[in-house]
Parts: sequence; structure tokens; C-alpha cells
Amino acid sequence: MALTALTVDDPPKPWTGRFDGDGAEHCRWWQAVAPYAPSAPAAAAAARSRTKRPAVFLGFASDAGVRRNQGRAGAAAAPAAIRAALGPLAFHMDRAVSDAGDVTVVGGALESGQARAGLAVTGMLDAGNLTVLLGGGHETAFASYLGVAGSAAVRGGKRLGVLNLDAHFDLRDEPMPSSGTPFLQMARAEASAGRELKYAVVGISEPNNTRALFNTADELGARYMLDEDCTAEAAREFVQKFLADIDVLYLTIDLDVLPASVAPGVSAPAAYGVPLSVVSAVCRQVAASGKLMHLDVAELNPEFDIDNRTAKVAARLVNTLLQHSAG
Repeated sequence: MALTALTVDDPPKPWTGRFDGDGAEHCRWWQAVAPYAPSAPAAAAAARSRTKRPAVFLGFASDAGVRRNQGRAGAAAAPAAIRAALGPLAFHMDRAVSDAGDVTVVGGALESGQARAGLAVTGMLDAGNLTVLLGGGHETAFASYLGVAGSAAVRGGKRLGVLNLDAHFDLRDEPMPSSGTPFLQMARAEASAGRELKYAVVGISEPNNTRALFNTADELGARYMLDEDCTAEAAREFVQKFLADIDVLYLTIDLDVLPASVAPGVSAPAAYGVPLSVVSAVCRQVAASGKLMHLDVAELNPEFDIDNRTAKVAARLVNTLLQHSAG
């Protein structure tokens, strides 16, 4: 089967949530989200009439990269869990929101799944949308990169920055791509395109990254903040300096950046972590910058979650980003 920009494996399913009424004052996410219909001119015109860019969700149902990285499998169920947590939330934004369904990785066919997701993201970006990829393990990040790097904006010369909220660099040099390799893959792809990867990480756990990974980060010119240094003001200044050097931003949130008490349902729960208040403030900051082009959320593992705590945090962060995005 030939790949196209709209190739997905599972079409969108109806969202669900509490019903308080049909009026706009009662609206919740499940009532606001519509199936993505790129070929419907009327729907596209209605979306453009809104104040802000339409947002489109795409699920990346994969834990193949986590398995390859010897982590706890289960992240393939995350897109459905995040949608279920978002559905009941009150909808407070003037933005059209739609769901394009899922790209599903079956039998360890990670690379082809990343390619399909990347093509879908590129198509949706080039149609004028703000795209949201719901992972999946952090192999989701390379699928996101393929989509962003293939977009007209980046191919046209816009300076791309990749901001990762994560306890790990994910710069492993391995013979097979995994959830631990995506940012080294990006660096090599950018070099092949004659560009340099602009990569920054907030929340690095020093005990959970080897000296080899720190060396790789330094060789690539990556910027990073240790989790213990992530005060609200320090994180704000760090992100502001990074944003000043780029034109468009791809934000990726690995939920293991948060303390295990806040995000227990991940492959590698954090012993320390960055406070949720700091992570949320960073999300508001990048949203307000006007440079946010694409975002993803990765590493939710519903099998190990407690009271859907991690899924609810993921939903809250996505809600924050879309509600406060300047464009």
C-alpha cells in the first residue's frame, strides 16, 4: 500500500464524557471534538473562521520502541487513555478541534509506523493545523520529527527548535531505533539535510543518564537543565533563551519528567522529577510564544497508572497548551 499524507490505521472513535447540556456554556471536550475531515471544504472554512488555528489529534499507538529499549511495555494503550481523560474536561477555547484517528504499530514494525505518522502530521501541518500526536513510547518523537521536518515551513527555511521535557536525553547510539534513540536520529537527519539540530531538554536526571549521553549532548550542542535546577524562574529563563534562537517549535513531553507521585504510569517513574507547576508554566510559556507548531505527549503507560493519575496530568497539559496557544 502506498503511503499518503492521510494514511491512518484506525479511524477516530466517538469521545465520551459527562453531559451538562448542549449550550456553549456547558461544552466539554467530548462535545467539541469532531472527526478530522480534510477533504470537506465546508468544514475547513468553518475551522478557518475561528480565532485560532484548528488543532488536530493523531494517536501513535506504539510501545515497540519501549520494548526495544528494555522498558515497561504498555504505552500503545496511551492514546485512548489520554482521550478518555480529556473528554470530560470543560472546553474553554475558541479553536476548532478534531481527531484523525490512530497510527498503530503492530508486530514491532516501528519504522513504517513512524513513517505513516510523519506523513499524516506533515499533511495536517501544511493544511494550517496545530498538530498533537498522542503517544506511545518516546519513539513517538521521531514520528513527530518526520512530520515537522517534512512540512512546508521547515523545508522553506524556518529555524526548527525541539524542546523536550524529559528526565532522559534519549540520545542512545544503538543499532536499532527505540524509545531511547529519537533525538540522535533527529540530529543525524538534520545533518543530512545540511542543518544543525537545535535541541533543548528540561528535567534531565543526572543519575539516570550515563556520562556517554552527557558527552553526546555536549557534542551536539544540546542545551539542558537538570531536574534539581528546575525552579520556575530558572526554567522560564532557559526556555526564553531557547525560543529566541528559533522560528518554530516542536514540543515533546515525556511524562517521566514529572515526579512518580504525580506520574506513576510511565515506563521509568522518576525518583525526583520536575514539579507539575513548573512543567505547566513552561507549557504556558511556549504556547504564548506564538512559535508552537507541533506537540506530542509520550510514555503514558495505563497499565501502571494509579487512579488514571498520569492520564489526567497528560490531559491537563494538552488542555493548557491548546487553550493558551497564541495561534
